[in-house]
Amino acid sequence: MWTNTPGASDLRRAADQVAARLPALLSPLARLAFNYEWSWTPGGEEPFAAVDPHRWRVCQRNPVRLLQEAPTAALDRAAADPELRRRAQVLEERILAAPPVTPLGRITPEQPVAFLCAEYGVHPSLPIYSGGLGVLAGDFLKAASDRRFPLVAVGLLYRQGYFRQRIDVSGWQHEYWVENDPERLPAALVTRDGSEPLTISVPIRGRDVIAQIWRVDVGRVPLYLLDADRPENSLVDRWITARLYVGDRETRLAQYALLGMGGVKALRAMGLEASVVHLNEGHAGIAPFELIASAVAAGRSLEDAVTAARRRTVFTTHTPVAAGNETYTPEDVRRTLTGLAQRMHTAWETLHGFARTNPHDPGERLGMTQLGLRTSRAANGVSRRHGATARAMWQALFPGRAVDEVPIGHVTNGVHVQTWMGAAMQGLLARHLGHDWTARVTEPDTWARLDQVPDAALWAVRRQMRIELIERVRERATADRLARGETSDYVDLAARAFDPDTLTIGFARRLATYKRLHLITSDLARAIRLLGGDRPIQILLAGKAHPQDDGAKRIVQALFQAKGAPLVGERIAYLHDYDMEIASFLVAGCDVWVNVPRPPLEASGTSGMKAALNGGLNLSVLDGWWAEGYDGTNGWAIDGAVDPDEAAQDRRHAQALLDVIEREAVPRFYERDADGLPRAWLAMVRASIRTAGLQFSAQRMLADYVAQVYLADEA
Repeated sequence: MWTNTPGASDLRRAADQVAARLPALLSPLARLAFNYEWSWTPGGEEPFAAVDPHRWRVCQRNPVRLLQEAPTAALDRAAADPELRRRAQVLEERILAAPPVTPLGRITPEQPVAFLCAEYGVHPSLPIYSGGLGVLAGDFLKAASDRRFPLVAVGLLYRQGYFRQRIDVSGWQHEYWVENDPERLPAALVTRDGSEPLTISVPIRGRDVIAQIWRVDVGRVPLYLLDADRPENSLVDRWITARLYVGDRETRLAQYALLGMGGVKALRAMGLEASVVHLNEGHAGIAPFELIASAVAAGRSLEDAVTAARRRTVFTTHTPVAAGNETYTPEDVRRTLTGLAQRMHTAWETLHGFARTNPHDPGERLGMTQLGLRTSRAANGVSRRHGATARAMWQALFPGRAVDEVPIGHVTNGVHVQTWMGAAMQGLLARHLGHDWTARVTEPDTWARLDQVPDAALWAVRRQMRIELIERVRERATADRLARGETSDYVDLAARAFDPDTLTIGFARRLATYKRLHLITSDLARAIRLLGGDRPIQILLAGKAHPQDDGAKRIVQALFQAKGAPLVGERIAYLHDYDMEIASFLVAGCDVWVNVPRPPLEASGTSGMKAALNGGLNLSVLDGWWAEGYDGTNGWAIDGAVDPDEAAQDRRHAQALLDVIEREAVPRFYERDADGLPRAWLAMVRASIRTAGLQFSAQRMLADYVAQVYLADEA
């Protein structure tokens, strides 16, 4: 924690207020509750869970709510438990007394990197994320904290977060939203003097929108969240920060204006001047306009102001899918970004040119990705293949350059090891790789020691993780079927189904039509044969479709039409309301992780990295990260070539998917030696863990951004 940064004292006061209702011996828990580092520290959850296990689950593992709501009797029992108090004290010393951030070149605590993103997946108890982009951002902050890297993050506090999912008996998705009360989150309002909230004003749609700032500590990284739910604002303007990825496009553009312009204003209001402004996807693309407008107001020419803003700005594009590269009409932009052209002492057409592929085409819509590319000194995709795809997509922005000369590089995504590797696997590796192995994940010598792990120990941990998964699945699938009104027979199948010794296949992610979930059951008769027999499989599915994506919803509904077929009810489960918690036990326990996007539309695919960290084997199209991660020993690959005949490609890939499961995965999993061990399978497990740990960690990703982007020579 940066003890002298804006909002730090406000968090301390919030912790003191929570501590005031606790027995004095539990005050360390109140302080720990306001720093999410407990969530990725080994044993960090245990003291909170021990206070009141039932309340801990009900609160969705939110430590602030737990301590606010736990009955007095439970608190008194916890205070009388010397082991609980000892663990809390050790955690407090490890987390809150940790060394501060350290300067790195021109990046210092006084001039940090400012990371701007529309969503953050830090923990399930902070529901301001939808999927991979947000979870990636959360992992990035955790890696920066571990490295003590000077970084601050800016986002929006969505009062209703992302939608919750309910699937009815026909398989159709319904959405609902739950109000987030920030007073019950590990967050505190940033104040000017300990009482009055610090606010900023952003001109949006002809009105000055007032936003307050909440601080959340992600280890040593402060995450500042802008919130328009202020009494000075109209109900329409307060709605700006109501929901993540709201369907109304005008509101969404207002969100991006608040994130971009408001993010820069908030940092300045708190006395922070970023050395680098990192736009993590186009949602924050308006931020450079605020940098430019401020410089012009200070007397610089527009040309000099643009040059200075570009020198400080870097941009990451996360998807080639059209829906993820949003565009707006010039009228939309002028109506939302009120007065911006006047502040920059220029014409609107000049500003429009920044957001067009052809700056001189008045009929072209304005794109957030184009804006990010034009106003940054460095840009990157999120895997090697995605970098190449992005260069081809955006070549027209750089006339006269060949595709391979387009200035868009790549930094392949990575995942935070301590967050996504199961506790049992972390414990096994600590015994054989050394207790400080998580600090050395980018070193080849660390992973060379993986060969010292006995097959029997590795297999025992994999089975333990599968058992834990099946226990969670039985509970969750039973509750899901009851909630949607299934017959009692079908509910009973979930309660007693799923075998901890059966090959378990997982497919879970944000649902979009290009993800092609339907391939797994497109040949239903063959899939059913694989579910039964002497060497059976079981399949776990989860994912949310965007509320406006009826095509993706119909894919899920089509799956449900097969639920009455033999073995389907007891060997296939679709888990409602996919989130970080469900993801954590799926990636830990599944044996095979399936990913069949239509190439080249998968920019990264980080869920496969998480599964690999736990010893799961990827069965994936050669797209995104798998195009550089697959080596023939660590999983299986499906052809990643682009094919304009999508129907023919779907048929080929569906057949290839089932071929690999039937002819490769099933035999290797079930063929055991005299000791009862699947030696060939375990060799692949070992290769999978080594690949993910060495090449695809968030620690490696951060190191690449620092060396290749943040500290690289300015263009």
